[in-house]
Amino acid sequence: MAIQDGQQTTHFGDREVALEDKQGLVNAVFHGVADRYDLMNDLMSFGIHRVWKDILVGELAPPKSGTRPYSVLDMAGGTGDIAQRILDRSVGYAELVVSDINSDMLRVGQDRSKSWRFPDRVSFVEANAETLPFPDRSFDAYTIAFGIRNVPRIELALGEAHRVLKRGGRFLCLEFSQVSDAAFRRVYDGFSDRVIPPLGRVITGDAAPYSYLVESIRHFPAPDTFSAMIETAGFRRVTHTALSGNIAALHSAWKL
Repeated sequence: MAIQDGQQTTHFGDREVALEDKQGLVNAVFHGVADRYDLMNDLMSFGIHRVWKDILVGELAPPKSGTRPYSVLDMAGGTGDIAQRILDRSVGYAELVVSDINSDMLRVGQDRSKSWRFPDRVSFVEANAETLPFPDRSFDAYTIAFGIRNVPRIELALGEAHRVLKRGGRFLCLEFSQVSDAAFRRVYDGFSDRVIPPLGRVITGDAAPYSYLVESIRHFPAPDTFSAMIETAGFRRVTHTALSGNIAALHSAWKL
């Protein structure tokens, strides 16, 4: 964040915008793409995002039995693909809250959940990651996939994640990263700039949201910097794992 003429600003893609305006701009992006969001994820990543999400859930390893339900908050999880994986992995033992600030993304997830194996084990709550409506120490785990870079005040979202986790709770964040190999990065950047926005226009009728998504990846902190932010929020045993040539990274931490 920066300050211009006494006003806090932040990035919205490549644009510098007033901090207070970013959330509305982000909301508009996802209202526009909600119904085709997962299809575009498949096309943009050649389906690899599914592998990354399976890795996240495998790392979480939700229990299949115990003396009480294993409670998980999946933040920015509107369409429900992480939640469904966790429920299936736990054979319905986990108890999921899917939360998202965007009502259209939640609508898609709620509609899909009706056909899941364990629809009665998930609820959907519209909420802002910076100010969660849940009591302290409510959840055993907090997951967020490809959502935290869209939060205007990431440090507040991390603080809220720490607050709502129980002692011993797990934090897992899947997010795009910075490709390390120079040659691969040139190919990746070319694909991102020349293919993704036009593909978005074909699939959703609008290229602008996907131009923003590409730009937002480039402005997201490098893994070491983001790990330091997670530690500052109070988490311990903070690690990150590069995925697919560092296209994405899985960040892990614990509330101890």
